[in-house]
Amino acid sequence: MYNKGLYNDWVPKPVQLLLIVLLLAVVMPLGGVYTGNVSYVVNGTGAMTEYFMWANYATTIGMGACMPIVLRMKMRFKVRDKMTFLLVLLGLLSYLNSTTFDPMIFVFSSLLIGFLKMMVTIELFLPLMMMIGNRGMFYGAFYTFVLVLNQISAYYAAAISILYNWQHFYVIMAVACFVLALLHWLLMHDKYFALKVPLHYIDWLSVLLFVSAFMFSAYVFSFGKQQDWLNSKNIVNASIAAFVSFALLAIRQFTLKRPYISFKIFTKNNVQHGLFMLLMLGMFLGTTSIQNTFAVGVLGYDQLTNAKLNLLMIPGLILAGAIAIFWFKKEIPLKMFIFSGFSTMIGYSMVMYFSMVLEFNYENWYLPMFLKGYGMGSLFISVWFYTLDKLEMDDMLAAIGLVLVWRTFLAVGFFSAVYAWFQYRFQVVAVGDLAVYMDGMTITPQNVAANMKTIQLNAIIIAGKKIFGYIILAGLGVLIYVFTHHFGKERFEYARFVKILSGKSALARKRLRERKRFIEEIKETTGSAV
Repeated sequence: MYNKGLYNDWVPKPVQLLLIVLLLAVVMPLGGVYTGNVSYVVNGTGAMTEYFMWANYATTIGMGACMPIVLRMKMRFKVRDKMTFLLVLLGLLSYLNSTTFDPMIFVFSSLLIGFLKMMVTIELFLPLMMMIGNRGMFYGAFYTFVLVLNQISAYYAAAISILYNWQHFYVIMAVACFVLALLHWLLMHDKYFALKVPLHYIDWLSVLLFVSAFMFSAYVFSFGKQQDWLNSKNIVNASIAAFVSFALLAIRQFTLKRPYISFKIFTKNNVQHGLFMLLMLGMFLGTTSIQNTFAVGVLGYDQLTNAKLNLLMIPGLILAGAIAIFWFKKEIPLKMFIFSGFSTMIGYSMVMYFSMVLEFNYENWYLPMFLKGYGMGSLFISVWFYTLDKLEMDDMLAAIGLVLVWRTFLAVGFFSAVYAWFQYRFQVVAVGDLAVYMDGMTITPQNVAANMKTIQLNAIIIAGKKIFGYIILAGLGVLIYVFTHHFGKERFEYARFVKILSGKSALARKRLRERKRFIEEIKETTGSAV
């Protein structure tokens, strides 16, 4: 017996929808680390922050590694058995994180959590997409819900860590997973989704190579600044290991009858341009590190106040989701929607460039965070839709893991690392430039120590402004690119126009005959008049 639904027939439809929303609310923000309480975990464990940056990247890498095999895993097991087992495992891993002080356990548990939660998420994608019908409208609703949820979870992670300690939030997430596992054991049907398929077709060596390539890359992005990049033997060795692992992964795919990853879709025009736009999205999202440095290091915000800043993005995210649903419902071309997303990201960068001063107050954050929320929501939805548009299901599933890792880890991780390097270099230059005010005339020797902090904070602001200035210039180039890109429309019209001019289409031949007849009639009429 097969059943493409999730729950028993006797469970009311509204209750089924409520359970799906509860699953999304618990599973989607679940991870090995939470951005809201990272500083408290660092203080509690005594480990370096870089380990938890690595763990944060590991969650995305685990999700990407699972994506190519997720459909086969879905069809291999009964939905109730699989969901219950996965939720129990996720709860145990979350509880493990609450009891350990070893940062490497956080890294590996984050990788496993990402891998397992993708299996749970795919069970929710299909019924929601069938319910909504339109893939674009589904993205508009789904990504808005998930992005809003991530901001809320980061805030509560910080709030609970302050009220109790950092371990409590992990325990709460573990208990939520156990409760959902019990509910779904009682309410889910005990049938297969479709024809049972074997697991021995999965090439686990390719999975291992995929994880190895990107985990070494994540190590480079996380520890590069701390170990002085190429001056560190560890960074050089990790870079070589990442390159070799990915090369072996690519070579192995050409030798397999059923490859783990397909590179075929990367020859498609929309995928290539979509990857470039996702890279540019990472350029803007990487500014979070500059924003955190300014908010915490310069303005002196605590972690809870800093987490509240992310809540200010929620109105922009909701607006982007509402516009996306309307846009896809009316089937309006994507160009101007994507253009509006990049425009608001540039607006966010411009506001930060002109407003970053020591007197910056909390109300000044409303506008830039609203713009950032709208830009992030609109680009997550529209660029992801455009990148995967008109792809066959098999090709998409075989390559979506790479695209996911590219969007969420490689693009953001690369630019975050670049910004960290430039911020340090620009800050050193700024301190040298500001040293002219420490000559004993402007600041007396007795007051040098009192003013040293102000000079250092101004150096941080100058470095941040410089980076935002370069981002604005690059963003203007992105706007020109988006405005001139065809998005699958102009190229078709151009080809049709060429056919009409050359008379190669049936419509063109008909128009030429009508034009010739009309000219002859004009000539006859003109001759009679003369």
